[in-house]
Amino acid sequence: MANLQKLTSCLWFDGTAEAAAKFYVSVFKNAKLGRTSHYPDGKVLVVEFEIEGQRFIGLNGGAQFKLSEAVSFIVNCDTQAEIDFYWEKLTADGGEPGPCGWLKDKFGLSWQVAPSKVGDWISDPDSAKSARVFAAYNAMGKVDIATLEKAFAG
Repeated sequence: MANLQKLTSCLWFDGTAEAAAKFYVSVFKNAKLGRTSHYPDGKVLVVEFEIEGQRFIGLNGGAQFKLSEAVSFIVNCDTQAEIDFYWEKLTADGGEPGPCGWLKDKFGLSWQVAPSKVGDWISDPDSAKSARVFAAYNAMGKVDIATLEKAFAG
């Protein structure tokens, strides 16, 4: 991971950056761990990792800041099987399901597991179609693509 991209997301953890990075790399197929740096006492300071070409830094910065829903990562899925897979993996071991395809993983990071087409459906020029999809989406926890397709079709 020597070549730096222009922007890299830095995620603040309280001692769990390495465990989080390893977890994320285990969930996503196109993912890898990078360098790890340490504090002088030997504890992990920073762990670099990459998911689907996006680079991240996990920083063990301490307890003063917490992850929140103010920042989330969207996992665009083409099939219901993909949605089911990521939903199951990211809510495992203490993760929390949320509304509208949102969830928090066991480290407190927020994700949106969404159909790739949802942006097209919600921004469709036919306002009746987009309104139906929006209403159906807002009523869901884990997203069901078939229900959204039916809402879009009317």
